[in-house]
Parts: sequence; C-alpha cells; structure tokens
Amino acid sequence: MTADIRQARASDASAILTIENAVFEGDRISTRSMRRLLAGRSAAVLVAAVRDVVVGYCVVLWREGTRVARLYSIATDRNHGGAGIGRALLEAAEAAARQRGRRLIRLEVREDNGRARALYERNGYRFIGRLQRYYHDGTAALRYEKELPPAGPPADAEAAGRDGPAR
Repeated sequence: MTADIRQARASDASAILTIENAVFEGDRISTRSMRRLLAGRSAAVLVAAVRDVVVGYCVVLWREGTRVARLYSIATDRNHGGAGIGRALLEAAEAAARQRGRRLIRLEVREDNGRARALYERNGYRFIGRLQRYYHDGTAALRYEKELPPAGPPADAEAAGRDGPAR
C-alpha cells in the first residue's frame, strides 16, 4: 500500500487531530494550535494519504535565523503501522527542512518508544541527550539529531546541466 505525501490543507485538520489523539496520551496538539500551524509560515505540516484518506502526518518547525529544524510531531494511524508510512513522512520532513535551508533536524522522543527510536536510528539520527521528566506523565525524552545535506538543484536544472537548459 503506497501513501501519497503532500502538504496538509486546512480541511485535513480533523483527520490529523484524530490520529494525534489516538496515538498520543498527552501533550497533544490542540485544534487551535493545528490551525495556526497549517496557516503559518514557521512550519510544514505534511500528510500521508492512501486513497485520499489521511493515514499519517508530521509537523516540522523552524525559526528564522537558524539552520536547525525541529520534527515536532509525527504519527501514523495505528491500522497503517509497519507499512513504511512513518519512514516516508520522516524523509519528507527532512526534504522540507532542506528546502528551507536547514542543515540539521532535531527531535525528542519518549524514552519508552522503542519503535520510534529504532526508526530514527535506522534513518541516520544520532542520540544527543536525555531530558528528565519531559512528558506529562514524567517519562524522559531522548533527543536525536541528523545532519542534512544541502538541497540540490531542481531535477530539471540537474538534467540540463549546471547552467540550466541549453538554448
């Protein structure tokens, strides 16, 4: 089953929040915050859709003046776990960060979330620290980061050569 990854639309907010509320027990994104993220310029909200049904999402944040992006949230519908959707969203999050000139992406993950930690480690993230009592229930967070290569030229320019299309 292949998922299409695309920029989220305002109409996706309800589906995103349904996944958010099913996957996370606390520290959830509110409806108001999601609307702000979808409308703002300091984040990319991406969704994975299978047959036009949202089955996963991720939120990547950035601030002006820094080359660091933050993977704020990533989740897939429990019925679609293990299908590669999380990895596809992670890769799309990294691409979005690179396109905005970010050279590093960081994230926090629950210490007891072995599945997510394994995904990050398989995809080149390295452990950089532990945050005591980070989550609402007192669970620690582990911080990871990954260096991102610079964004390359658009595919058209690369195919035509460094100087662009021939005239």
